[in-house]
Amino acid sequence: MNGGADTPPRRPAEKGRVSTATARTATLLGAASSLASTFLAWSYGSAFPGDLTIYGYPGGAQVHVLVLAAVAIALLLIEAGPLRRVVTPGGAGGTVRVLASGVFLITAFTVIAIGVELGGMINVEWGGWVALLAASVFVVAARLLPADRPAVWSYRLPDWVEFLVIAVVLGLALAAFVQALAIPEWEIFLCYLVALGAALAAAWRLGPAAWISAVGARHRGVTVTAAFVVAAAFPFTQGSDNHWLNVMVNVGIFATTAIGLNIVVGLAGLLDLGYVAFLGVGAYVGALLSGAAASSIGWNPPFAVTVVIGAVVTAIVGVIIGTPTLRVRGDYLAIVTLGFGEIFRITVNNLDGSTGPQVTNGPNGIPGIPDLTFLGVDFGRSHTVFGMNLGYFANYFFLELVLIAFVILVFSRMNNSRLGRAWLAIREDEVAAQAAGINTFRLKLLAFALGATLAGMAGTIQAHAISSITPDSYQFLNSAFLVAAVVLGGMGTVTGAMLGSVVLLLLPEKFRFFQDNKLLIFGLTLVLMMRFRPEGMIANKRRQAEFHEEEISERLGREARAEGAR
Repeated sequence: MNGGADTPPRRPAEKGRVSTATARTATLLGAASSLASTFLAWSYGSAFPGDLTIYGYPGGAQVHVLVLAAVAIALLLIEAGPLRRVVTPGGAGGTVRVLASGVFLITAFTVIAIGVELGGMINVEWGGWVALLAASVFVVAARLLPADRPAVWSYRLPDWVEFLVIAVVLGLALAAFVQALAIPEWEIFLCYLVALGAALAAAWRLGPAAWISAVGARHRGVTVTAAFVVAAAFPFTQGSDNHWLNVMVNVGIFATTAIGLNIVVGLAGLLDLGYVAFLGVGAYVGALLSGAAASSIGWNPPFAVTVVIGAVVTAIVGVIIGTPTLRVRGDYLAIVTLGFGEIFRITVNNLDGSTGPQVTNGPNGIPGIPDLTFLGVDFGRSHTVFGMNLGYFANYFFLELVLIAFVILVFSRMNNSRLGRAWLAIREDEVAAQAAGINTFRLKLLAFALGATLAGMAGTIQAHAISSITPDSYQFLNSAFLVAAVVLGGMGTVTGAMLGSVVLLLLPEKFRFFQDNKLLIFGLTLVLMMRFRPEGMIANKRRQAEFHEEEISERLGREARAEGAR
């Protein structure tokens, strides 16, 4: 082991501010009170999820408050002891602030939700008000603590130890994900997300999370391989239950399409608002060649051939559409691609044998698409693997993993190639790129065709996975969601597109009562993201530097001054 944790210099106390010892004592009192309040009853009615009417037995949201408060107490005690330089070298103030915010949000939400769902705040027992008061004291006192900078770990362990760390962390991530899916009540699920977010933010400020991220980047190949192994283990956590497997198959199709769109938007900087049409082209190719009774084509080739045909057809469509549309730029390009998406939907609606040739069965679509039979495996049947019976959607899940691996390989190779650098140059300044000798039109057309190809491949799988396709499945709203997934997750990154897809498809499944207001919530989320984190949840380093140029310059200046003061 070499290296260590960089310890920033302590700031001198400012005039008029509460002393650090007083702030730590008040924070410790607030955290202890919050922890103790979880053993009180918060509600008079047992109908609220978690049954918060029991004294001495924390349940539901109380468990999350208890864990966060306990961690905060431990950090505050360590900060005052001899282990401070080992556990909290960067200081615990900022970390405790994060934990206190999590405790307050969970407590306040639970108290308000009890009143709303049970018919009035009179249903909040005195323990709930004590918990809210304790959480308020905790969060206010924590704001008085010195906000030290996050610690930076520079430990370098033997490779086999770091490989083990990667495997353990990914295993814990799978366990946390499965636990989240297993929570049926949306109230407890929301509290779980808040607690998990606070814990991750705390780990980042203390140093371990940033160090693990650096280890993963240092061993990128091992990390990617381990991630796919862990993802392949997900069906074994669900057994024969097909519900979440079905949801994750749809997430995989959406994520594959979003990664293809990321080539167009994230790398080449071309705003495509009709991209879902390419997914539809692939889906209709897969449906027409599936042997379904409603198909107008009697040929049923092997699935591998169908995927190739779907990719080729969508690539041709991409070139046909891109040749005239890519002559325009910016907002005009967005409007033209939006029109293309609507033209596709209207066209397949009219190919019904009445208003046009009988090809797509019009608005009725193509129902009854049979399950895949690939490499001798019937995807419509459950299978026993390692003594465990897996639902039939596990077959499509594993197939999606293979496709995602292929798409990630294509994206990574393109991103790190001369083509990728040329796309980035076009995205930053097309005029300058053209002046530098880059054939901008040809490269933009290539990005358009490549993105269409990947979406078409995903579409051929989607046709069999959902067993029925209609024109209404490929409306503009779905294109908007794809763009939102790329923007929310982080343009130009594979993990960002995948995370954005998970958020946009999984959260509505957990919060079903928000379906009517889904667009409003997504709109507000995008506004907040553009205001506070425009580079996305998982940022590309280049774009992060672009959006936070002043902050980075200021931080580097502070570090230089601190180094000079030493």
